[in-house]
Amino acid sequence: MSKAITFKVLEDIAKDLSGDEITFPTFLDITFQVRTALKDPNLNVDQLAKLVGAEPLMSTKIIRMANSVALNPSGREIADVKNGIIRVGMEAVRTVSFAVAMEQLLKSKQMQPFEEISKRLWEHTAHVAALSRVLARKMAKINGDEAMFTGLVHDIGVFYLMSRAAGFPELIADKAELHALLVGWHDNIGHALLSALGSPESVLLAVQEHENDREIKDIRTLSDVLYVANKIANRTSCWRDPAYDAPVDTSMLDTLFDADTLASIVEESEEEVASLKKALGA
Repeated sequence: MSKAITFKVLEDIAKDLSGDEITFPTFLDITFQVRTALKDPNLNVDQLAKLVGAEPLMSTKIIRMANSVALNPSGREIADVKNGIIRVGMEAVRTVSFAVAMEQLLKSKQMQPFEEISKRLWEHTAHVAALSRVLARKMAKINGDEAMFTGLVHDIGVFYLMSRAAGFPELIADKAELHALLVGWHDNIGHALLSALGSPESVLLAVQEHENDREIKDIRTLSDVLYVANKIANRTSCWRDPAYDAPVDTSMLDTLFDADTLASIVEESEEEVASLKKALGA
């Protein structure tokens, strides 16, 4: 019976994400508004500050991020949204909008049955986002903010699938079937959802490929960064339930990094995780 429900969930999602009129889940409302605003080439800081200012959670997190240690080495405190956006950059608003969306979803009544996995998932997400930023800067020499955003949304398919599964008590009760749904479909669902939201091709490719095991000799692209960040995070903060899934193979890290380099990356990312959590109120 649970397999039939799984098919129904996937069928409903396929209809939603393949039509001309995408029905976004409520928790992504603010993200959709921000995405639409940022696509306007004439958008200025005042206009974006007005949009952000209408959402209390967004306002709070933008100001908190602007005053975080990572972005405020001078210690000069910012108290308004406009100057907060100027300090963190307009693209950072996109990152915060997803953080707000995920937080609203995880705290919603419908997600109570998934409390345990949600905590593991958010912990994993924060680690991947921080590791992605560090690896992008140190190894790939690419945009660290885009990498952090990609890390933050790389498992959005899991969040989305849980939000849809919440309406099916029989599926929630069948933990093995639910786990199989989340593991087996989250990357493709995440790719489709982010595509509908108008995300850049580089982000879409990285999200779609982040679970595909492959050999990497050099970290050069955003896809490489996310794949390796996910592997490192899985060593200490894997969201998958070991009762229903074999441990994730992270042995490729031992051939890609020497022990000192990997330890240095993890140490630096821990500082990023702490800063990210503080900024986002996680």
